[in-house]
Amino acid sequence: MIRIRRRALVTLILFTLFIFGTIMGLRTLKPTEGFSNQTPGIGFVAGAGERLVNGRPDVKGEANQIQSQVVLSSSDKDSSIFYDVHIFYYLWYGAPSLDQRYIHWDHVLVPHWDPKIAASHPQGRHTPPDDVASSFYPELGPYSSRDPRILESHMDQIEAAGAGVLVLSWYPPGVADDHGEPTEGLVAAVMDAAQRHSIKVAFHIQQYKGRTGESVHEDIKYIINKYGTHKAFYRVRSSMGQVLPMFYIYDSYLIPAESWADFLTTKGSTSIRGSPYDGVFIGLVVEERQKHDIVASGFDGMYTYFASNGFSFGSSHQNWDVIKSFCDSHNLLFIPSVGPGYVDTAIRPWNNHNTRNRVNGQYYQTSLQAALSVRPDIVTITSFNQWHEGTQIERAVPKKTANRQYLDYQPNQPDHYLKLTRQWAENFNKEKDKWLL
Repeated sequence: MIRIRRRALVTLILFTLFIFGTIMGLRTLKPTEGFSNQTPGIGFVAGAGERLVNGRPDVKGEANQIQSQVVLSSSDKDSSIFYDVHIFYYLWYGAPSLDQRYIHWDHVLVPHWDPKIAASHPQGRHTPPDDVASSFYPELGPYSSRDPRILESHMDQIEAAGAGVLVLSWYPPGVADDHGEPTEGLVAAVMDAAQRHSIKVAFHIQQYKGRTGESVHEDIKYIINKYGTHKAFYRVRSSMGQVLPMFYIYDSYLIPAESWADFLTTKGSTSIRGSPYDGVFIGLVVEERQKHDIVASGFDGMYTYFASNGFSFGSSHQNWDVIKSFCDSHNLLFIPSVGPGYVDTAIRPWNNHNTRNRVNGQYYQTSLQAALSVRPDIVTITSFNQWHEGTQIERAVPKKTANRQYLDYQPNQPDHYLKLTRQWAENFNKEKDKWLL
């Protein structure tokens, strides 16, 4: 009898340990540790309309409360688009037909900062049209961003993907990135094309030579003065009735927090809060410590941008729960950025370690599911057409030349990532309906 009881006790202990171990093991699983089985679903037919955001209380750190609700409204299109799905868009491409030369498609091979490593990799620049600065080849070829037919095709594709807000990479008039030409003169055409497809346009203010808090302040005034009355200009409506534009600030950490606070906090000497130039300002979080800088700066939220999971603290899916909790506790909006993959070796041949293979769409679905799991109000997609870094969801086609074999979306069709985006956007909004109950 004692022996039987002893065996029963041992069996009970072993069973308890097994159950405890299983529970702990399941708790440690994260989207980055394997591909999710929860693929995007279909079934939401209404378009997402205006967002409601709460007004700004006077709280420590001058943080602004941006907890949101979604108001649904029908689109005037046969298909729906979702204004809580934002997609980064680049306007810096040129072709001889309209620009006298190729721009960005002929991007230089960026050398590594260590001369010894740089010496072991190719140098020079790309030579379009057969050799473009991308590991993929666009279905539209090496196009010009000023071509109206290209803009129309892009808006068709973005609408097909269900993304309601195009986040436009923007430089001030006469200013460009290191490898391109000024593009501010093309913005009006982008906004007109977006309007024809019921797409809204937000601005992604890029890093440029001489950028300061004061210059960004002037940039915001310029953008609102010039485009604020356009029907495609993206705004959010607060629960207090405020209608505010949203601005993403790339590499915001390069400007000290006190400089941002001067115009982004209510007590700043040049504060824009409550003025005609007020808005919802989203800073970039790369390193963990930058969360606190974003609070001190007076930003309304943070985004992660990079599509390479594990590349940075902010872009690592496993950290999104922590970032979301931090944002919730500081009344900030957390906007995770997801992407279909990452490969920039066409312009940085030494950067293989940051490549993230697409795995026929599985990487993208895992990223999308990771974003959905933290219940964000908005999700950004990196990107529609950042071809240099291989994050594009724009249509791509197989291509092989005498010297190059491009990556492609096969065995899927050129619109594979547009379809995945729409399926997920529908599921995202379906899930958000449940969160609001």
